[in-house]
Amino acid sequence: MSEHTAVSAKIIPFPLRQAAHPPEGGQERLRRALLTLDAAVVAQRDAVAAWRGALADLGTVMSGLGDSVKRYRSSLDRLDGHVANLHAEAVLLERSADAALAVKAD
Repeated sequence: MSEHTAVSAKIIPFPLRQAAHPPEGGQERLRRALLTLDAAVVAQRDAVAAWRGALADLGTVMSGLGDSVKRYRSSLDRLDGHVANLHAEAVLLERSADAALAVKAD
């Protein structure tokens, strides 16, 4: 066996990255950052306005729901009064029937 083995390799140079945009000055970066910030503030303002509108709508719906519950409760109270009257009449009829049966049995 030979002590020397021939090894060959091809060195591939690493590609250099080219800048997509030419280097900018600090003023241009600051200008773009401020424009982006301004757009974000406008978007936030719109979102807050929409949120407030949704809260106002929710308040209107909740108020309407409260009114409906009050009307329903009032209707249930009237129904309770009618059922109490019917119950009282049923008790009187039951007593009359019991009395009639008692007289008939004698």
